Amino acid sequence: MTSGQFPFGDTQIITMDGNAAASYIAYLNSEVVALYPITPSSGMGEMADARAVKGEKNIYGTVPKVSELQSEAGAAGAIHGALTAGAQASTFTASQGLMLMIPNMYKIAGELTPTVFHVSARSLSAQALSIFGDHSDVTVVRGSGFGLSASANPQEVLDIGAITIRASLKSRVPFIHFFDGFRTSHEICKIRNLPEEFFHEFIDLEDVYACRERALDPKRADLRGTAENPDIYFQGRETVNRWYDEAPGIYEACCELFYKLTGRRYAAYQYVGAADANSVVVLMASGTDTAEKTVEILNKHHGKKVGVLKVHLYRPMDGALLVRALPQTVRRIAVLDRTKEPGSVGEPLYLDVCAALTHALQGMDGYPSIERMPLVIGGRYGLSSKEFTPGMVTGVFKHLEEMDKPKARIWTGFTVGITDDVTNTSIDYEEIDAENPDAFKGKFFGLGADGTVGANKESIKIIGENTDLYTQGYFVYDAKKAGAITISHLRFSKDPIKHTYLIQQPNFVAVHNPAFIERFDVLEGIEAGGMLLLNTTHQPQKVFTWLPQDMQETIIEKKLKVYGIDATAISEEVGLRGRINIAMQTAFFRISKVLPEKQFLAAIPEAVQKAYGSKGKDVVDKNVQAMKLALERLFEVEVPAQPVSTQVTRKAVTYDRSSPDAEFIEKVVLPVMAAKGDSIPVSAIPENGAIPLNTAELEKRDIATHLPEWDPKVCIQCNLCSDR
Repeated sequence: MTSGQFPFGDTQIITMDGNAAASYIAYLNSEVVALYPITPSSGMGEMADARAVKGEKNIYGTVPKVSELQSEAGAAGAIHGALTAGAQASTFTASQGLMLMIPNMYKIAGELTPTVFHVSARSLSAQALSIFGDHSDVTVVRGSGFGLSASANPQEVLDIGAITIRASLKSRVPFIHFFDGFRTSHEICKIRNLPEEFFHEFIDLEDVYACRERALDPKRADLRGTAENPDIYFQGRETVNRWYDEAPGIYEACCELFYKLTGRRYAAYQYVGAADANSVVVLMASGTDTAEKTVEILNKHHGKKVGVLKVHLYRPMDGALLVRALPQTVRRIAVLDRTKEPGSVGEPLYLDVCAALTHALQGMDGYPSIERMPLVIGGRYGLSSKEFTPGMVTGVFKHLEEMDKPKARIWTGFTVGITDDVTNTSIDYEEIDAENPDAFKGKFFGLGADGTVGANKESIKIIGENTDLYTQGYFVYDAKKAGAITISHLRFSKDPIKHTYLIQQPNFVAVHNPAFIERFDVLEGIEAGGMLLLNTTHQPQKVFTWLPQDMQETIIEKKLKVYGIDATAISEEVGLRGRINIAMQTAFFRISKVLPEKQFLAAIPEAVQKAYGSKGKDVVDKNVQAMKLALERLFEVEVPAQPVSTQVTRKAVTYDRSSPDAEFIEKVVLPVMAAKGDSIPVSAIPENGAIPLNTAELEKRDIATHLPEWDPKVCIQCNLCSDR
């Protein structure tokens, strides 16, 4: 089929992140939104609330009622009430917030009430709190009766989210639509939108009317929420079987209709790779994109026959559909879970795949017949947003191949991406380059609240709207948030970007805070011939001599082009102290040449007007002036043939080596402060999460561009000077 045969195949191209995509479809298809904010789902609720304030209508022609409750339990209770009254309702949550919704979820599912909760999946607090992403939360609720539908990237959040809404209405099974917290929820890329007209075609109003008919109504009164004795409770639980049996087929039918309307193909279990693959990995959510790209490279350039099975429909699990999606030639399967269930025989997805294959081997009705049981192993990856790279995928396939050897170590419960030197679960791997050859790969080191992340988000939108390039932006935040380091990872390419991992070999690096130069290895992995942009207060002839010796050696060895600009001075001169974003953004566009100069000079003021117009003409004018000054004051740094400095990158902390905590500081605190925490082995981490006292005092960040002078006559003890 050509795109012209799909009514909504050539819809508007927009730039948004996963949270925005989920909020958009939820708002359009809801009459009630009840929420309680929790990281990283807060953006979904904020955007829904902003739409309601503006008076934007849903597909039913009304403005949804958006309410913030006092807890996630309250939000779930409000949704339960709205659904019972016949309304279309939704919510957004993650992590412990989802745990607080479980009691209401059991009731909603038990009453066969369709709805979709959108969850930016996140770690649960175990030995410690983590605000970052994995599947710990969503796998916990798999017994609630809610279906579970997974998306891998912002485009899928939009598409799979829509499919899930229709599937829930058709099947009467409530669903959680989940995607990886931060990795997908905060990843910005260019996607094809679904206009409101699409939903008028895609959502069957008869299903919505049926919800109204089933609502509690005094005119058709019945009794719900009763207590039952042992004589009938068991039977009542079995009454829902047919609805769950039919749900996977309904989900598949929704995928097929979605394809007919948009030309974008999805399935409950979607296989990609060699048709005659002998080794396959099975996983869900954002890791599938990395696995798909790696499989493509291994088959095309390394002579492998491998594949990946992408699980979109995790609950209700249809084992027969899953087995049919696998190539008949498969002999080895690695199932990867992004969660850990201590004490289990295996992680959840692994156990499901094993059960499905066992049913097929035993000839269970409805299952395709298989001649022999493939070797199936299970492993864990990516907990708390730990990186999952092409090298790790390759390592998993290598481990699969070695399972035939007598001394193969780990059948199930292996880990990839860490060094486990305690129980020896980790497998070895070597990184491979899976990037698009033409891609721009930029890393931007900024300080929380200095405007770096916001400027990069605007850059992505500008490039997405003014070129045919595919775009992707992902932002690494420290849990300290404002005042802490942020690293923006931006990719632009002529080919689709399926790289749901951090940039390892950038060809452009920008350092927005001079203090980072002597604290972090900002040039780690940079490609030969790449570019370095520095925000510096030094004169052009002094910039290179200011750099540490190891950094000078890298610049010379890899023949990097180095540019400088005093964005701090520009921000002060125009009256925007501390807001260096426009100056640095202008410098980026000038030297990267991602856009012709004429285009970005027109686009930046337009973006400034959109972002700051509500703050008044004066603020807009100051930002435009910052752009003009940046063009005038950007300079290229002359690079000598030999290093001219003996200064080395200093350690992030200093400490007393005679301290009883010295070993912990050396093995854990130092690497964490130097952004090398990924290298810490399992043996160095306290097993119960307890750490020595007073380690925070060791961190002297030295990131201020101005040093305050204390004047006791005017001091009001606000303590803000310590953060400046």
